[in-house]
Amino acid sequence: MIVQEHFLKKLRAAFDLNIYEVKIWTALLSMGVATAGELSEVSNVPRSRAYDVLESLEKKGFIVMKLGKPIKYLAVKPEEILKRVKHLIELNADARIQSIDKVKEEGIFADLELLYKQGIQHVDHASLSGSVKGRDNILMHLNGLLQNAEKTITISTTPEEFLRKIQNLRSKFKKAGAKGVKIRVALPKMTDQIKDELKDLNKVFQIKIVPGLNARFVIVDEKDLLFMTQDDKSVHESYDTGIWVNTPYFAQALEKMFDAYWRE
Repeated sequence: MIVQEHFLKKLRAAFDLNIYEVKIWTALLSMGVATAGELSEVSNVPRSRAYDVLESLEKKGFIVMKLGKPIKYLAVKPEEILKRVKHLIELNADARIQSIDKVKEEGIFADLELLYKQGIQHVDHASLSGSVKGRDNILMHLNGLLQNAEKTITISTTPEEFLRKIQNLRSKFKKAGAKGVKIRVALPKMTDQIKDELKDLNKVFQIKIVPGLNARFVIVDEKDLLFMTQDDKSVHESYDTGIWVNTPYFAQALEKMFDAYWRE
């Protein structure tokens, strides 16, 4: 079996393997059972490295060492490997989350907060701004803004973007609504998909349809403004860009313009 280079690259990225590991593994998959020497020859991996690579693959659960002499190796069923890798990722993710949670419980987090508060005192208010690139990053930044909302959240958006916001930030919207935060949303049109997503959020949002509205922005507490620079239907999600500004002056002015649309 001749394995294409691009196929090996995809496997390396998906399973977090080095080039020797992926070559030995695919060679064994194609042969079913083989010795280290046979795998070295087929995969073009130096024989001196083959044993280390096989030991590594065995620890990761990709192969099994067959009892007997000479020592041979068997490939594990790919479906089983997917389950093992996924389980390992979940375990590592849980461990990382617990580690991060512990930081907040320990004194180190208080020190970080103190450093931030000391530093922010020296920042010019006009400097509190930044560019956020990529829809995932935009949603993450918006997640932080919603979490800190105390009074109002004002949203002008497209149906497609509002759907993404609901699906990704549902819990944050619910918590904000439970705190008494007033959340208004202006959309150019309503869709059946949005209606389905809103079944458990009817009391959270105040929604108005404003035909012809073509703007994407979020204002939080009339001071934090996040606005998108392009139409989400004309830009790839990786290049979608948001501009965040902490500016009560401009945020309040935009809020008043939104109020005018809202009343009409």
